[in-house]
Amino acid sequence: MNYHILREIADSWVLLALFAFFVGVVIWAFRPGSRAIHRDTADIPFRYEDRPAPDGSAIEEAH
Repeated sequence: MNYHILREIADSWVLLALFAFFVGVVIWAFRPGSRAIHRDTADIPFRYEDRPAPDGSAIEEAH
């Protein structure tokens, strides 16, 4: 195999495979039912807005 054959494969099939992967990731990210998961993940910084997070030592004592 020489450089030109590898270059043609990369320009055609690998490009097509990467495009298909990109489309798959976009479809997976915007799939039905994922809005709740994304909203929950986005709200992580605001979970303990009204009270402090539990202390690590208090969690260890409870277990």
